[in-house]
Amino acid sequence: MIRGLMLLVLVPLVNHAGARDFTVHRLDSGVPGPTLLVIGGIQGNEPGGFNAAALMVTRYNITRGSVWVVPNLNFESILRRSRGVHGDMNRKFADLPADDPQREKVERVKALIRDGEVDAVLNLHDGSGFYREHHIDSDQSPWRWGQSVIVDKAEMEGHRFGNLESVAREVAARANMRIADHEHFYSVKNTRTDEGDPEMEKTLTWFAVNQGKPAFGVEASKSFGTVRRTDFHLKVLEGFMERMGIGYERDFPGTLEGVEAAIQNDMELALYDRRIRLELANARSRQGYIPLKEGSELEFAADSPLVAVLQEDGSYIVRHGNQELTRLYPQYFEYHEGLDRLGVEVDGRPMEAEFGSVISVDEDFRVEPREGYRVNVIGYISDEEDQAGERIRRGDILPRYSLDRSGRTFRVEVYRDDAFAGMALVRFGGDEPDRPRPLRQARQGDESDDGSGR
Repeated sequence: MIRGLMLLVLVPLVNHAGARDFTVHRLDSGVPGPTLLVIGGIQGNEPGGFNAAALMVTRYNITRGSVWVVPNLNFESILRRSRGVHGDMNRKFADLPADDPQREKVERVKALIRDGEVDAVLNLHDGSGFYREHHIDSDQSPWRWGQSVIVDKAEMEGHRFGNLESVAREVAARANMRIADHEHFYSVKNTRTDEGDPEMEKTLTWFAVNQGKPAFGVEASKSFGTVRRTDFHLKVLEGFMERMGIGYERDFPGTLEGVEAAIQNDMELALYDRRIRLELANARSRQGYIPLKEGSELEFAADSPLVAVLQEDGSYIVRHGNQELTRLYPQYFEYHEGLDRLGVEVDGRPMEAEFGSVISVDEDFRVEPREGYRVNVIGYISDEEDQAGERIRRGDILPRYSLDRSGRTFRVEVYRDDAFAGMALVRFGGDEPDRPRPLRQARQGDESDDGSGR
């Protein structure tokens, strides 16, 4: 079920095609407590970090204190599955040339870190191998980054969370209690940046520490697929919230299956104030003749801050982070805004359905005729231009016109003369469950992983 398209979040996700700026989401409980700033996606080829941050936005309710989330900091690089289209953004927090294309974004993030309400900062990464204090093999050594909580120094004075290494060890222990395999446990890695490390001195966490803000890096191993990395990140995030005294609830089970379902369920898109709605998790790779508004920039709203719509060669590519979900091929119409719903008889029961809604059908449906309007059920073969009043079963609609790869979900479009009024979806039931497209399981050696760490 679509959950208001992020309307509960303080920063709405209504956006324009091609926009690739990061978003800030302030999850404030209204109950006094600490504020944690969580940043994901500083490097665009680390999907565990940015998916975990996005789920914090869409699936967590903060009951004490506050969590501020930037889930998509380096959004352009996320969408292009690159560590950094304009270079490594996590090396831009010291001196940065005035002509650097990311300077303005970096300065805005710096201002967010310096905000007086922020008590601690987490920077989420996916790192190579498994960090171990002592060398075991090439994949498990002090030179690896995965499965670690990172600090730049052991302690910083003047802050209640300033005993960085101690806090990190406590959080790692909390997370490890939720991890079944001890080989996947988290360890604490102290980079000792304060002793002089030119590379680490350029990082976001070192900048934060120098602003008096306790900061930690969190690394899930790139040896795992995207879903498992996301799961590990959430376990560590919850450990930090518990250690800081931030209350939280989530609306999905804290299991691998629960995490995957939560990510898939956030893949929905609405266009033009929800007159059009598309479900993306199980979408066909191409969607033809989508009725877009003539002479208007494409506006969309999405469940997830990782959803973007990018224009290319007369079509629109819909992405969720580094995944391409579908491609929309438009047909342009004037829009009629004098109607916002349609009357439907579903399995013999009358009801009203708003545009943008999904109508569940077991056997058949029939759209009630309305004077001055006509109905077009995409893929339904009829001699009538107006298909209102006809009783339609799943077998009456050509499967190739379904929005989903299961052949169950179809568009019901309403027009007034030649102007588009709105669309609802009908979804037929059946014996076989829908099978959402599996999340791309990024692993070492593939195009989304350059083998590097923080």
